[in-house]
Amino acid sequence: MKILFHEKFYESDYANNGAADPGRMKAIMDVVSKDNDFEIIRPCPADEDAVLLAHTPHYIDTVRANPKLCDMALLATGAAIMASDIGIGGEPAFACLRPPGHHAYRESSWGYCVFSNMGIALLRLRQQQRIKSAFILDFDAHTGDGTKAVLSGWTDCHILNPYADDREAYIEIIRNFIHDIPTVDIVCVCAGFDSYEKDVGRKLSTSDFYLIGDMMKRFARRAAKNRRFAILEGGYYQPDLGKNVLAFCHGFM
Repeated sequence: MKILFHEKFYESDYANNGAADPGRMKAIMDVVSKDNDFEIIRPCPADEDAVLLAHTPHYIDTVRANPKLCDMALLATGAAIMASDIGIGGEPAFACLRPPGHHAYRESSWGYCVFSNMGIALLRLRQQQRIKSAFILDFDAHTGDGTKAVLSGWTDCHILNPYADDREAYIEIIRNFIHDIPTVDIVCVCAGFDSYEKDVGRKLSTSDFYLIGDMMKRFARRAAKNRRFAILEGGYYQPDLGKNVLAFCHGFM
């Protein structure tokens, strides 16, 4: 399985927020990089033409006014794009990136997000006529409202942000939703590990992240010719962040 990661993601001076916390990416890569099942691939920044698929020129200019933030955001989007290219080829990929993107709208963003990493990656695949449909599971503790907005109007793009009072019901919602989708061109995951029982979401266990990854793998095998990729969104409880990402990736691979 390919892990998309650039050493620039270790830098935390591009912003002052939870996603940019020092040590956050190190907490993940210290665990994931030691696993021989993964191959670390260095991504390249996205170009402006790709970003324009999801965002207006005015918004891009606004982001560009902060060069450090813009450089990091373009690299994050580039990692998502490379993960989607690998995933559409039938090999699973996980983009370990920041800043996240599921709260990025066409002309604005909030919640630590800048560019719609998932939205851009999928709109690019559709523009290239490599897909006509997609499924996105967003298991972040917060709704991926930006992703929904950027991809609105695409009737064959199914997006699930599960809501439930407990972990068992949460997993069951995912299982029931994908059961009703017979086929899709690619399976995608916005992986937000702040849904962890010790993070702000106060819900999922480490074993649940493995189970969700495994469910998405099996769904991709059944319905999407094995095509799947995932990108990092939230996740802020650093002591367990690495093992949670590792659990998901082991299930997903």
